[in-house]
Amino acid sequence: MKKRNIKISIAISFVFFINTTVSAQDFPNLDQSPHDIVYFRINKISPPTIKVLYGRPQKKGRDVFGDLVPYHKIWGVGANEATEIKFYTDVIFGDQKVNVGTYVLYAIPDEKEWTLILSSNLDVWGTKEYEPKYDVARIKVKVSRAESVEAFSIGFKDKKKYIKMTLAWDTTRISVPIKA
Repeated sequence: MKKRNIKISIAISFVFFINTTVSAQDFPNLDQSPHDIVYFRINKISPPTIKVLYGRPQKKGRDVFGDLVPYHKIWGVGANEATEIKFYTDVIFGDQKVNVGTYVLYAIPDEKEWTLILSSNLDVWGTKEYEPKYDVARIKVKVSRAESVEAFSIGFKDKKKYIKMTLAWDTTRISVPIKA
């Protein structure tokens, strides 16, 4: 009887050990700048025309442009892993033709005008691997001001003749015309 109880105890301990080692996962904490996806579709049932995957940093009472995001330096447009934009059709991005494909979106912010850059160098973190030799398009866009937005955001608006992609954070707005 004693041997049987020892065998049962060993078996239960083994099962408990296996169960705790298999289910004890180390999951990362929530990201302070979660990733988001925004699509542009011509209508609710059409396939997407554009998709943007980006990190959404928060203002949290900080001065954003000119401080947290310095002027005249390359910025990864969002937070963490580089922002990717996918075009499902050839487009005119600003005034430059861009082929179907996925690109990383960078910016060089300034107080009155930004340079937006599409790069073919994918799967990169922030701006650490930015190299001008991968630039596919570079355009200049004017800065406008509006009410403050806490989380960096990207959105689309159908203007019939073109699609307006707007980047917004704090009181800064950048709008890019895209023709599909």
